Order: sequence, then structure tokens, then C-alpha cells
Amino acid sequence: MTKQLIAALVIVTALCAASMAQMPVNGKAEAGAAPARLPGLDKRLIDTTADPCTDFFQYACGNFTKLYPIPNDRSAYGTGAMVADYTEYILHAMLEKAAAGGPGRTPNEQKIGDSYAACMDVDAINQKGLKPLQPEFDHIAALKSKDELPELLARFQLIAANAFMSFGEQQDFKDARKQIAVADQGGLGLPERDYYFRTGDAAEKTRTQYVQHIANMLKLVGEPEDKAASDSKAIMQLETDLAKVSLDITSRRDPNKVYHLMPVSEFAALAPGLAWDRFLAASGAPPITELNVTNPDFFKGMNALLASTDLETIKTYLRWQVILSIPSSVLPKTLDDERFDFYGRKLRGQPEQRARYKRCVQSTDGALGEALGQVYVAQEFPPANKQATVQMVKDIEAAMDQDIDTLDWMSSATRVRAKEKLNAVADKIGYPEHWRDYSTLTIARQDAFGNAQRATEFEARRQLAKIGKPLNRGEWFITPATVDAYYDPGMNDINFPAGILQPPLYDSHASDASNYGHMGGIVGHELTHGFDDQGRQFDANGNLADWWTPEDGKHFDEKAECEVKEYGNFVAVDDAKVNGKLTLGENTADNGGLRLAYIALLADAKRKSIDLTKKEDGYTPIQQFFLGHGQSWCGNTRPEQLRLQVQTDPHSPRQFRVNGVVQNMPEFGKAFGCKAGQPMMPVNACRVW
Repeated sequence: MTKQLIAALVIVTALCAASMAQMPVNGKAEAGAAPARLPGLDKRLIDTTADPCTDFFQYACGNFTKLYPIPNDRSAYGTGAMVADYTEYILHAMLEKAAAGGPGRTPNEQKIGDSYAACMDVDAINQKGLKPLQPEFDHIAALKSKDELPELLARFQLIAANAFMSFGEQQDFKDARKQIAVADQGGLGLPERDYYFRTGDAAEKTRTQYVQHIANMLKLVGEPEDKAASDSKAIMQLETDLAKVSLDITSRRDPNKVYHLMPVSEFAALAPGLAWDRFLAASGAPPITELNVTNPDFFKGMNALLASTDLETIKTYLRWQVILSIPSSVLPKTLDDERFDFYGRKLRGQPEQRARYKRCVQSTDGALGEALGQVYVAQEFPPANKQATVQMVKDIEAAMDQDIDTLDWMSSATRVRAKEKLNAVADKIGYPEHWRDYSTLTIARQDAFGNAQRATEFEARRQLAKIGKPLNRGEWFITPATVDAYYDPGMNDINFPAGILQPPLYDSHASDASNYGHMGGIVGHELTHGFDDQGRQFDANGNLADWWTPEDGKHFDEKAECEVKEYGNFVAVDDAKVNGKLTLGENTADNGGLRLAYIALLADAKRKSIDLTKKEDGYTPIQQFFLGHGQSWCGNTRPEQLRLQVQTDPHSPRQFRVNGVVQNMPEFGKAFGCKAGQPMMPVNACRVW
């Protein structure tokens, strides 16, 4: 919850969600072989039989899936996943070396090596079986009354078992200098609240499969079949009741709907069924007098639910929440396989579990990301890459300054405030200036389960310790090796880790035009997030404050509504359309970001006296620019994953991140000779920025 308004690019669902299959063109994995790397402009991917004016995504990427089909251990595969493939390959080699031991290892190398080695020791994990879970089950079994819940729920928060709710730290939306406590809704096992209520055969099937999955997991931890069946239904009912009082995923994008700062005494009155003074004392947080309660109605409903639910049902639900909180890679194989069957195979359409070493790279990056990242950037991130990115960021910030001056719908008063915010944006590139200290985190080579739980608690306590302390504006919220980027409205900064600054997204051997289409669009995307429907509500200092004139705010909403309707008409799969409101921020960033990159490209070409009409390798620089953008999103997605995406993800599916943008840029139509009225050059285009 603490960073729920961070706006990320999600070119791949981060390193932790990518399966990193090593897939050369022949489609067969080659152990030890470096994964394929795409160039900035790959003509092999282009489907020359397609009309770029009809379907530019098909033109730019039509051959991708023929060359790189979705591996069986993926629910989707594309350009970003290929970048993550290569990153995973590098990290794997680093971790194997660190795991081999030797007297020369630094403390951080010991931790990442032993963490990886413990994760890889499947025999030890299976031999221990359910013993590591038993202490948590014993805590639950020992409950004699609901009055004993506060301490138990507080303990569970530290190990990411968000039973009933979530508790942590966040920046104060209205005073970005402050770090405060936050209480949020939680306690659901399905992806988000509407999964419990959505109608239709697909939704009903998912709920049935989920109940069966709960029953299967309960049987695997020792419950008799009949009891597991009845308990799974009771858990589903309790979660459904929690979902009824939860905010939906689209509403949670509005910062005003998830900000209710109140004294602890007022919060306690919302849900008097729990002794919140005891919960807070046991939470590990410093003493607090106020906190943000994201959804007061949720806690009122939770209080009523606690009162009406018998203790045995609550204990059964708590057992389930503990099981859910444990990373599947440290569970015995039977539980690991069952977890994957529902969340991977059924929910995402992924045929096979990922290889063990790939999952262990993922878990090590998740637990010790800056320790691993320190090794990664020393080897893989040359100063030249950072310098080139810094220059591109400055160019695109200059392009936004220029763009703001051209907006006929914005008044001079708002324009001044917009430039104040733009000039205050902090650029963070590559890696943190100060690395995280893991010295108090114990990592044991023979204890995968304990490592995972200690790492989770280490991070929870690190976050809680921030409450009441001055803000650290140098902190990063993704690891240096992550193939992603993000904008943080409270920090008012744009963040580009080393992992994303590599081919084809940034290719030192590619043309400037291609790099502006790829990386320039990404930089522009993150910068535009500061001015999308969420970001525009925060000022230059990161405070939730309305700096727009009422008339300009109305104009913005009118412009944005065009994109809501445009994207809301895109059909992702079967009967599932893109949610234009859920995806508005990302769509605005995609559209505005590429326009900024285009403006910056023109300035770059003028500076270097580049002829934008001269073809090179068959394409003009402007065409290369748009092809670079299109090929950032090449790939394919399984139907199950597409359905999940449009119901839970603020990012549009890949084809609409290409076609939805270029059809709003007349410059694209001109570059490819399109005629007005063709699909990629509609008569009425949308434009916010």
C-alpha cells in the first residue's frame, strides 16, 4: 500500500514476474547460452505484408511471435521479457559465483549467494515439509478469544500475512515531508475485489476454482477432506464480505479517495472490536498519534464482520492467510505445485512452472535487491549509458517545457505552476547514491523458509521505522536490475534503473531516432505521469494540492475523457474490453510521452544537422522513431492473462499501447503516408499533452 500511487512503465512485469526463458530463434532452450538480444531496430520483426496505416502494431511486430513464441513457462512474452531474459542470465551467473563461496566474498556476496543456494536446495525444503509453518499455526490454534487478535494480527503484518487489513508506512499526501502510518483494506486471496462479484461464466469459473484451490491447500496442510471443503467455503464467504466493503481498483487510483488522515482515537472508534492500542504497540511501529485510514468504511465493515464471525472460522481464515503469505518457492513441492496450478495455470494460462533457478534469481532480487544490484551495476552499467540517459532526460524535459507553451487549453496561471513542477522533477538514473544496509538481516544457507520470512520482516520493520522521520528523497522503490521505470508523485521524481537501460530499449549502436522511439518514449512516459489524471493532483513539492484554475481543470478532464472513450472501445479478448478509466493515467503517459520524445528528436536532429527525410536502411529517421516505439511492445499474451490484465492492471495490452498512441499522432500518418480516415489516422484524434 505504501507506494500505491507510483506510476510505473511495466514494460515487463518487473524482473520478479518474468520467467526468463532462454529462447533462441529455434524455440529450444540452450542451457548456458546467452539469451537473444534485439537491436534497436529489428527489421526481422516487421511484417511487410501488413499496412502500417491499418494496424501499425502488426506491421512493426508481426513476425515477433513466429521468431519468439510464448514459452511454456510464461503467460506472455515480448520485447521487455527478452530484456529481462538477458538480465536474469547475468544475475544467474553472479549468484552461482557468489553461492560457490570462498574466503573473498563480501558480506553482501555472502548473503546473496547463501540466499540463492538455500532457495535452490529443493531436497532440504521438501525434507523440512510443513515444520517451518507450524509455529504460525500454533499461534493461531492458541487463540482462546477474539480479544487476543490484536497482537496476532500485528505479528502477521510483519510477515506479509495481511489478514483482514494492511498496515504500514507512506508519505503524507498533503505534507510530502512527513512519513506517516497507514491502515488499508486487505485480506483477499483473489486479485481484486470485483473478482468476488463479476458476473459471467468466466468469473463464476474462477470463483469455483479458487474455492477448490483453498480446499486443496488445506488438505495438503493436514485437514480432512470434508473439513477442507467446508472451510474453503467459509473462507470464501468471509473474503466476499470483506470485498463488499472494499474500494474497487479504479476508485483506488484517486488519491482523494484513499486519504483520510485522522487521530488514532478516531480510527479506534471506527472498529472498536479490536484493541488498536495493543495492535499498534505490537506492530513494531514507533508511537503514533495519527494515521491515514485509506477507506474508513472498510474498517467499519471489518468491525461488524469480526463481531458476526465465530472464532473457529476466523482461525481457519487466519491459517489460509498465513499459507498465502509464504512465497511458494520455499514451500514443499506439493503446496508449491498447487499454488502454481491456480495462480499460474488457471488464472494466467501459463502451462508450466518456471525453472527453479529462475525463481531463485527472482526471490534473491526481491529480498536483497540492492545487495545484488550493487554487483550488477558494477559489471553491467557503464558510465556512458548513464550519461546518454541523463542527456535524453534533459532533452525530453526541455521538450515538455516547450510543449506546455503550445497548449491552447491551459491558462497562463496554470502554465506557470506546471513549469514549476516540471523544473522540480528529480531525475534518478541507474542506481541509488547510497546502498541499503542489510547487515542486520540474517541469511542462512540451509534455511530457505527462514530466509524468506526474515527478509520479509526486515523490510516491514525498515518501512515502519521511517514513520515520524525526515523523508529520504534518495530512496528507490525498485531494484537496480529491474526492467521497468516509474514516477513517484510524492517524491516528484522519475526513476530509470540500470536494468531498463539496455538493448533494444537503449542501444548505443542504434540510430538516435530509434533510441528516441524506444527509451525516449519511456522517459517521456514517466515524465508525463507527473501531469496525468493522478499526477496532476500533486504539486511541485509532492503535496496533494489543486494548483489548477477551475477552468483549466475542466479542460483537462474533457481532454482526458476522449482517451477514456477511445481506449474503452478496445476489445482485449472475447467479451473483455480495456477499462478506459482504470488505464487513463498510463494511456495519457503513453500518448504524452511519445509526443515529448518526438519533439526532443526534432531538436536533436536540428542540433546535429540530421536530414529527417533521408532514408537509412529503408526508413527515414521519423519512421525509425515510430518503429522504435512499436517494437518496444512487440509480443503476445495468453487469453487468460489478457483477461486478468484488463481487470486488474492500469496498463493497456501491448497492441493498444502502440496503435492507441500512433493513431493520436498525425505526425505518424504523415511519416507513413496514411490517408485521413484510415484506422491509424482517424479524423478525430485525442490529445491531452
